[in-house]
Amino acid sequence: MINARQAALETLMRVLNQQSYSNLALNQTLQKHSLSQKDQSLATRLVYGTIQYQLYLDYQLKDLIHTKLKEAYLRPLLLMSAYQIFFLTKIPDRAVLDEANKLAKRYGRQHSNGYRIVNGILHALLRRGEVLPDPQNRLEYLSVHESMPLWLLKYFQKNFGWEKTKAIAISCNQPAYDSVRLTVPEDKVMPVLTELGYHSRPSLLSEHNLLLDHGGIAQTALFEDGWLTIQDESASLAVDCFDFSGNDCVLDACSAPGGKTAQIAEKLTNGSVWALDLHPKKLRLVQQNARRLHVAARVHVKAMDARKCQSYFSEQQFDKILVDAPCSGLGLLRRKPEIRYLKRKEDILRLAQVQNDILEAVAPLLKKNGQLIYSTCTLAPEENDQVVQHFLKKHPQFELVPIRLPKIRSEGTLQIFPDTAGSDGFFIAKLSLRG
Repeated sequence: MINARQAALETLMRVLNQQSYSNLALNQTLQKHSLSQKDQSLATRLVYGTIQYQLYLDYQLKDLIHTKLKEAYLRPLLLMSAYQIFFLTKIPDRAVLDEANKLAKRYGRQHSNGYRIVNGILHALLRRGEVLPDPQNRLEYLSVHESMPLWLLKYFQKNFGWEKTKAIAISCNQPAYDSVRLTVPEDKVMPVLTELGYHSRPSLLSEHNLLLDHGGIAQTALFEDGWLTIQDESASLAVDCFDFSGNDCVLDACSAPGGKTAQIAEKLTNGSVWALDLHPKKLRLVQQNARRLHVAARVHVKAMDARKCQSYFSEQQFDKILVDAPCSGLGLLRRKPEIRYLKRKEDILRLAQVQNDILEAVAPLLKKNGQLIYSTCTLAPEENDQVVQHFLKKHPQFELVPIRLPKIRSEGTLQIFPDTAGSDGFFIAKLSLRG
């Protein structure tokens, strides 16, 4: 039987040492061990908080580490303990030290001096307290204080200016909302949410999303019966941008895990949507999602690279095409904190080429007067506006169409920043093929 800190440490060792995805590694750990709801909540907070503030925590520890941390558990344990000291102030320091020492003894090799290393460094950290760069060097200070890599802040500042960069960095460390998209009328859902102990508020961006005050909705009958689904409010806007007739034949070129595929299918009566993904395993998630939301009859799946879709589909086969493109994910820094440490500038440029290739591949499949939505969950102009402008320059028969949604409008492309409404960052362009 393990406790919350041991579960968190096991997860962090996989994420920090093996580059596992935090959400997948944590889910696997929690499924493997029977933890109380309280311990699950603490383990979740320890994992995501430690990863989120990794740069800050490394900065606090670096001058106190005078030996190579050879054992796999040492750095994750020190980071997790430092996170508790600086951010979970309701936990007494002595409790943090005691638990850290127990874990060092448990995970240390025979004749290991790991216990002494952990104990010595954490005592030194408590004596010294927080250290930060000179505030006069505002980029370096912001980098450490908000735990955001310096290259990324410089990139944001170059594209968006200092004030916006600061706002993005701060917002990405705020707690992520639990956003759900309703598939049945709100007045039908609200009494059940209240009975289950949820408080909610409407989204500032989407008319069919609610923001919940806590998690766990996926374990309720509301979710299992398909009355709602977990989907960020900004992400749900991409499908809303289409003008559906109900009989449309739609292509979702990059569909997994299927949230937008199901959302498209909900808009159809006699129409259908084709969902593509490279990996058959991911397409099974698309099908599961469609079954839960009662739209499986209108969803077809095909395992293939969207860049090769002309080999399977016919020219002008689709009334609508969604390209929710693979991207650097810089709009998800709040929800997936490890992205900030894993991505590099070269990833942005590489992905921009992939995005261009996908648009080139799907363009001939669109009918005259058809609509194409291009969307990403990144803030990078090279993956967003520059991709769209490059495509329009090569394909003058396409035109950019204004976005008209109930709660948000744009005359051109739409870029939602994480600080705009506390949502994920998201980009949408609506294109039309002239008849």
